[in-house]
Amino acid sequence: MIQVKVDLTKTNGKIKPMNCVNNGPTSPTVRKTYTSFDAYKALNIPYARNHDASFFNGYGTAGEHVVDVHRIFKNFDADENDPASYIFEPTDDYIKTTLDAGTKTFYRLGASIEHGYKYGTRVPPSFEKWARICEHIIRHYNEGWANGFEYGIEYWEIWNEPECANSPTNHPCWQGTLDEFLEFYCVAAKHLKSCFPNIKIGGPAFTSPWVDGDYDSDRFRIKFLDTMAKENIPFDFYSFHLYAKELSRFEEAIEVARGELDKRGLTKVETILNEWNYIRGWNGENWQYSLRAERGLKGSSFIAGAMAICQAYPLDMLMYYDARPCGMNGLFAHETYEPLKGYYAFAMFDKLAKMGNYAECEYKKEDIYTCAATDGHDGCVMMTYYSENDDSEAQTVELEINANTETSKVEIYVLDEDKSLELASSRNFTTKSFSLILDMKIHSSILIKII
Repeated sequence: MIQVKVDLTKTNGKIKPMNCVNNGPTSPTVRKTYTSFDAYKALNIPYARNHDASFFNGYGTAGEHVVDVHRIFKNFDADENDPASYIFEPTDDYIKTTLDAGTKTFYRLGASIEHGYKYGTRVPPSFEKWARICEHIIRHYNEGWANGFEYGIEYWEIWNEPECANSPTNHPCWQGTLDEFLEFYCVAAKHLKSCFPNIKIGGPAFTSPWVDGDYDSDRFRIKFLDTMAKENIPFDFYSFHLYAKELSRFEEAIEVARGELDKRGLTKVETILNEWNYIRGWNGENWQYSLRAERGLKGSSFIAGAMAICQAYPLDMLMYYDARPCGMNGLFAHETYEPLKGYYAFAMFDKLAKMGNYAECEYKKEDIYTCAATDGHDGCVMMTYYSENDDSEAQTVELEINANTETSKVEIYVLDEDKSLELASSRNFTTKSFSLILDMKIHSSILIKII
């Protein structure tokens, strides 16, 4: 039997935005097909990063024209001060739909990943002009320029995965050298921060935070962070990615990212893990297995476990990849947009977020991952049993709870192959401290409400 303790009378800060995603909801099309909008809105997702939005044609009714700098500003030789040089309307629609769902935009300035033909990821002919183009995009959404808006979008990320390499000769995200990218980032960050001192500028959405120094990418991450610190480059947040099959990798990645910043004196820079999902492998059978797992119960358990770890560790924001209709979307079915098992992991965390305060708990005991929250009176506990081994035996968990009141009603909701966060049982207790005996199968999750 595994024993896990939760103390709702003790708190450690707020529940953080661990339930953010990449990309917003779909909206009804001219054919009145299904949409993910209502179900997406019900999750109360805090932020949506808009990377790779152009891959879905339904966004803004013209996805191939949305978000990416080169899709908004088609002709780099055009006058960046002329509103006629920009195509804003599709991105306007996409951002409005996301905002209507109650989700703020986390704007990635740059290009979607290009595994084949390279166009948007080419090195801009002028770094200074690229920065001025981005300036006008920001002015459009935050200051009303070019018949724009005053959305107050706070987070503006420069580029995505500049060090990514499919092979020595195939770089899907940046076609220049890493030193060229460093110069590019510095030019853009300085210009944008000088224009908008109150927004948050950061990036560069590295594929990984590791800086072992064994590869060019590792050495570049070191050089990038050194430059941010030594040359006082605007750097409000450090974004990086992680795809893994073991949840322990999240602990390691967060410690590396935070540690590398702190030892350079960048203690106020936020850490944002803004792409992550379950991945056993990127090729062949492992890739096919990964896609199936992401869309099933294992994927939902991985989501819940990652959220529990990241809430416990010094990470400021966690953004799942991806809520866009695609193979890696574990929240909604690709064609019908019906909620998948992963959707309910987000629904569980939403219940914690509404409580407000992070309650003291043993976030990891063997393969049991726990996160708890309280509003000072009521409480919520999210628990999942995750292992990469699909054949792991069922576990019995004794959950010891120290509640805020002498009298509590406890409701237990189950997420497994047969139930999608359905009420399984309820009990009343007349003492502040009590225990629950829970039988958990591999990859099942439980939400416990203490009211």
